[in-house]
Amino acid sequence: MHDLVIRNGTVVTPLSAQKLDIGIDGETISALGTALSGHRVLDADGMLVFPGVIDAHTHMDLPVAGTRSSDDFYTGTVAAAFGGVTSILDFTVGSLRSSIPLDIDRRMENIQPAIIDVGLHAEVVGWKPEESGEFAEARRRGVTSFKFYTAYESSGRRTTPAIMRRAFEHLADLDCVALVHCEDEDLIRSIMESLSPEQMTDMSILARARPALCESTAISQVGRAAAETGCRTHIVHVSSAKGIMAVQEARKSGAAMTAETCPQYLVLGADSYERMDGHLFSASPALRTLGDQTMLWNGLRNRVIDFVATDHCPFTREQKTWRGSFVDLPYGLPGVETLLPILYSEGVGKGLLSVTDIPRLLSEGPAQIYGLDGHKGSIEIGMDADLVIFDPALEWEIEATFLHMRTDFSPYEGWEMTGKAVSTISRGEIIVQDGELLAEEGRGKFLFRALP
Repeated sequence: MHDLVIRNGTVVTPLSAQKLDIGIDGETISALGTALSGHRVLDADGMLVFPGVIDAHTHMDLPVAGTRSSDDFYTGTVAAAFGGVTSILDFTVGSLRSSIPLDIDRRMENIQPAIIDVGLHAEVVGWKPEESGEFAEARRRGVTSFKFYTAYESSGRRTTPAIMRRAFEHLADLDCVALVHCEDEDLIRSIMESLSPEQMTDMSILARARPALCESTAISQVGRAAAETGCRTHIVHVSSAKGIMAVQEARKSGAAMTAETCPQYLVLGADSYERMDGHLFSASPALRTLGDQTMLWNGLRNRVIDFVATDHCPFTREQKTWRGSFVDLPYGLPGVETLLPILYSEGVGKGLLSVTDIPRLLSEGPAQIYGLDGHKGSIEIGMDADLVIFDPALEWEIEATFLHMRTDFSPYEGWEMTGKAVSTISRGEIIVQDGELLAEEGRGKFLFRALP
């Protein structure tokens, strides 16, 4: 007799979709079979059962452009749970006046209210080669992935190519992962300097100011450093066909490179900036073309792109008030709660993905790349019982009012979805069921990632 049994659901893995019961004891999956019995039973007849989603790129409670992203680690993880997300990977807040270990310690305090499990990437800001011991110290704290920027020089976040290469050498020795935000700072600066004052007041110019070429040239440069040092390197939020091609070329040159994209780049285009509320869609990288979207879907299907994450960085309408220029906006979009339904409805529902692609792209992929695959990301005996029961036939409309993210707009407002999470289980505990939150604040655990 198991503590909990999920009965009659279609269990979806990257290899198959089959009717199975799942037995759960304590926090782990203890049985897969038929006719299992439990002290508590969830009937999942007609439902799909996915491994809990891992959103490996979120920005909760992040200071940006004089404000903070509107979700903290409580509201953001509540929203995540309602969307079938059972783990997130967020970021420390790097500073020229701090250190990576201190940034981790500070962020550990921020994550305490989370209701799902939270891991961290460490931002690398102002790092110097003589500070290489900070990487090893971070690793001892369970943080094994490090975020670099090739842009944002004015804020001090940009890492120059020479310094990045030195950092990659140390990370390769530690078998850690370098994440890189790839946009070519010099190209962006050149374009911005050529814009007229009138163009700076035109939101639609954003896509021209940060074109796909900015992404691809930066990826190519990072790829050379990755190939030369042997550092495992991950490109965040790939947004364009040019970016995909640059990733492929880097791999051919010997770089151990992986990549992600985000829902906004799969389904939203640069024409969003031409709307009356186009400023609400400010994001970096910029939104692209329909052709880029097609190539991104192909990249997911053909395993060129390894997983999908949200880059969840929400702001309210007030925070995104138009102040006369596209440079005077906080950049980021909400997405943690709508990740799974958008990928299912727009991907599987429209024949762009198969149902078995969902666990590969939302669970297995991030778990493998970030060292969580020993206990997260798959439905197997002995793994954490992180599961989402998903109704593939439920039709609903996205409305910010009825979402749980702390923002008053969604970039997908009014979109008709088919498919929605109805129950979310985190480490054997039902935390969301039929629209009701059952989890207590602070129940989430820190995802300490140990390397051999």
